[in-house]
Amino acid sequence: MTSLRFDAGSFRDREGRVVYSGDRVLRALSPRALDAWETLAATAFFERLSDAGKVVATHRVEMPEELAAEGWVATLEHRRIAFVSYPYEWSFGMLRDAALLQLELLRLALDDDMILKDASSYNVQWQGTHPVFIDIASFETWIDGDPWAGYLQFCQLYLYPLLLTAYLDVGFHPWLRGSLDGIGAEEINRLFSWWDRLRPGVATDVYLQARLQAAHAKTEAVNSLRQELRGAGFRKQMIVHNVERLEKIVRRLRWRRSESEWASYTQACSYDSEDRDQKHHFVEEAARRLRPGLVWDLGCNTGDYSCLVAEHADYVVAIDGDHLAVEHLYRRLMADGPSNVLPLCIQLADPSPALGWRERERRTLSERGQPDLVLCLALIHHLVITANLPVTEVLDWLAELGGNLVLELVTESDPMVQRLLRNKGGAVHDYETAFVVARIEERFEVLERKELQDGLRHLYLLQPRQS
Repeated sequence: MTSLRFDAGSFRDREGRVVYSGDRVLRALSPRALDAWETLAATAFFERLSDAGKVVATHRVEMPEELAAEGWVATLEHRRIAFVSYPYEWSFGMLRDAALLQLELLRLALDDDMILKDASSYNVQWQGTHPVFIDIASFETWIDGDPWAGYLQFCQLYLYPLLLTAYLDVGFHPWLRGSLDGIGAEEINRLFSWWDRLRPGVATDVYLQARLQAAHAKTEAVNSLRQELRGAGFRKQMIVHNVERLEKIVRRLRWRRSESEWASYTQACSYDSEDRDQKHHFVEEAARRLRPGLVWDLGCNTGDYSCLVAEHADYVVAIDGDHLAVEHLYRRLMADGPSNVLPLCIQLADPSPALGWRERERRTLSERGQPDLVLCLALIHHLVITANLPVTEVLDWLAELGGNLVLELVTESDPMVQRLLRNKGGAVHDYETAFVVARIEERFEVLERKELQDGLRHLYLLQPRQS
């Protein structure tokens, strides 16, 4: 067997460990986790969820010797997720749908006397726009009298970020990226007014939780609450009622913003119909010819080109820094497909870093999968002029990704570039067209080049030069 590589994202799970063996995803189990798996695998609800694709397809396999030597007693194999993403990269609708999946799984598990021991949003991944629960080891047998220990975690990693955006129109991404434990009750409570407590979810799940945490240390509060609930005759139906209440709140949450600078860019941009058709043809022909496995569409906006190349690729990761544009794309994909496009909200000038213990629990964007084809359409002038990145740095990064590149170079005479330059007070010396073209040719072999009719935009199909 190929040597095993441990997934640092599972460091904190004492009952199991995720490892990679080539393209295979394995999970090592402790004796306790094995008992829970055998109970889970025998339930009807788990089979239904697996068949529906709501939990990752999983089966038991022979245990590698390396895992047996470490004291694990069994091994599962999971279906591999095409591209790993994190909650601080999702749109509002994606986080809401992941929350609803988490609550549905909990409610169905309780019907068979099982429970989810935690409620981390990192336990959900995506196949296109389809959320999939991946942490099989989170299921365990429910003990009579026990409350739902994952309630507070659900609030911190799902409910509070959603309330932040739905009620205050504040993006949750920097909050979740800034703390892998999510948003604390006391922290978000300071943002809500007295009037906000009339809104669903604020009085009970924010204000009262903040008061409880202020009155007790966290560990004392959890331990004493569990003892009190057992002593009072706590019953499973109380958890079910709480889950149903949260489902109702989350399902009704809406993000009301309808406009942003880039969400309507497709309609406002300066292409005429002939140039647009030529660009579509150039991009689609490149994808048709290359038949890439993984495509990154950088600066995807509302995803026209992501959807265009999806027919010719195994999987497309559509990336944009405008939250509303990504939300629009998610809704579009949910309604009409295609099913192999994953929309993510990432600022390319400040992409997701390595996070967690020893900076290994959450991986950087480039560590999660090397693209075979990169679309970089009408983007680099924003990175160079707006984000103040040297054009050589941008081109070096694109070359280091390793895949073929469809690049649209918008010249300094283009009206959009002229507007950006005026905001900067004049010309940017390293964005003169001749200079940029020379730097492109130093790093890439030009496979194909096309100048659009207006002469202001150049399309390239490029291949990184071998060093």
